[in-house]
Amino acid sequence: DMTADVVLTTYGIARSENAFLKKQDWYCTVIDEAQNIKNAGTEQTKSVKAIPAPVRIAMSGTPVENRLSEFWSIMDFTNKGYLGSPKLFNEQFGRPIQKDGNQQQAEVFKKITAPFILRRLKSDKRIIADLPDKIENNQFATLTVEQAAVYQTVVKQNMKDIFEESEENKRQGKVLKMITALKQICNHPHQFLKKGPKSADLSGKVQLLLSLLDTIYANGEKTLIFTQYQEMGELLTRIIEETFGKTPLFLHGATSRPKRDEMVEAFQAPPSFDGENDTFILSLKAGGTGLNLTAASNVIHFDLWWNPAVEAQATDRAYRIGQQRNVMVWRLITQGTFEEKIDEMIRRKKDLANLTVATGESWIGNLSNEELGMLVGLG
Repeated sequence: DMTADVVLTTYGIARSENAFLKKQDWYCTVIDEAQNIKNAGTEQTKSVKAIPAPVRIAMSGTPVENRLSEFWSIMDFTNKGYLGSPKLFNEQFGRPIQKDGNQQQAEVFKKITAPFILRRLKSDKRIIADLPDKIENNQFATLTVEQAAVYQTVVKQNMKDIFEESEENKRQGKVLKMITALKQICNHPHQFLKKGPKSADLSGKVQLLLSLLDTIYANGEKTLIFTQYQEMGELLTRIIEETFGKTPLFLHGATSRPKRDEMVEAFQAPPSFDGENDTFILSLKAGGTGLNLTAASNVIHFDLWWNPAVEAQATDRAYRIGQQRNVMVWRLITQGTFEEKIDEMIRRKKDLANLTVATGESWIGNLSNEELGMLVGLG
């Protein structure tokens, strides 16, 4: 039997030792990074929800990463039954808010969930009086001739296929596949083609990054660079090595826990004379949560997730309690491409995305052929 008053454990143990944990009488269960139970059907989620406790608290910076049903799953843990069945929830809120952009239902959703949410905004000086400012900057890159050629070829090939697809699910899949391809081309042609030269001058965005880094290094500052792709992180590591003669730290999904801790310690240490360990490249999945990297006074989003909550969660690796300097956030966008147009759309939708939730990229798959053509066309 448990003799301790407080037990700290992991989601993995909650699953593997569930039979034992279910036998105990608990007063309160607190789950951190509650998005770990966002998928209602997984064993991990079922195990956490099976631990009996009259008081339940869920803590998360991103209660919704991709779809509103994730919020339902977390609320099902803290206030079971309050939001009805998953089917009813999707009919009342999921579909109207996500698919139709129904502002009225978004307001109803906010009203009925607000009493159960204690939300702290870092911009509220009453909460953290001594936290410095976070200054966001959009930085625009121009596609190189090589990038533009590959971009237009991919659009032409894919749009024909999308126009001819009548089945909704298949069409949505094809749209998202095209968006992923275009995102990779905007990063660097090599990332999409998987062949050809890897030089910086083939990518307008990489050239822009190097120009930014030049200024950051001249000021003796440290920086985080976020990308969604491990292969892009590897390419950037190589290019930064070749250009500046220093090796960035690089955290991705395959990095071991001891190695991760070692890198965090190296980055957080006082700046060295030769500027080693002043650049930390992180894949968004591996480095987006749970890290304290306040040594950085710059955060660069090399490619965007178009999910304000996920982006903010990543930025908050640097912009958190303990940060002494203003944090400059640089968002790299290729001009005239779908990246610039999607960013404009997201800005317009910000009131909807800012509920306590945000939706991922799935809405792009629901655009009409005409809207899609305008989105991905160059210019």
